Amino acid sequence: MKLAIVYSSISGNTEELAHMIMEQFKLKGLDIACYRVEDFPLHLLPTFDGLLIGTYTWGDGEVPLEMIPLQTQLNSRSWEHLITGVFGTGDSFYPKFCGAVNAFRDSLKDKTNLAVTLKVELLPQESDMGRIATFVDRIIERMSILA
Repeated sequence: MKLAIVYSSISGNTEELAHMIMEQFKLKGLDIACYRVEDFPLHLLPTFDGLLIGTYTWGDGEVPLEMIPLQTQLNSRSWEHLITGVFGTGDSFYPKFCGAVNAFRDSLKDKTNLAVTLKVELLPQESDMGRIATFVDRIIERMSILA
């Protein structure tokens, strides 16, 4: 199966989380491509079996502007074959902790085969590794069901 991580990061926290997730897939023997959202070729979206979206939260819980084209493309039609997961980092000081993760989750649950979400407080820590491994395992489980 063809998998991709597409992320946006302003502080480096979500980028670090994306790389930690990618390493977990590699430890499981799976190949996964990793793209900054600006570098992701949207026209290739139909060629992927799995898409993991990583986002920080902007303003009052909004999806960052650079993620809107991806979100719009995903909302443009049904992608039942596409297994998705959403992850992000945020600061629980704000009332809408990881609000962009919730926004993507809500828009993907009816358009894709949404498997899992993951929210991490600020910079991912070693203590988050169990939750990261569970995130990866849920994607793999969903892929094996459809294989």
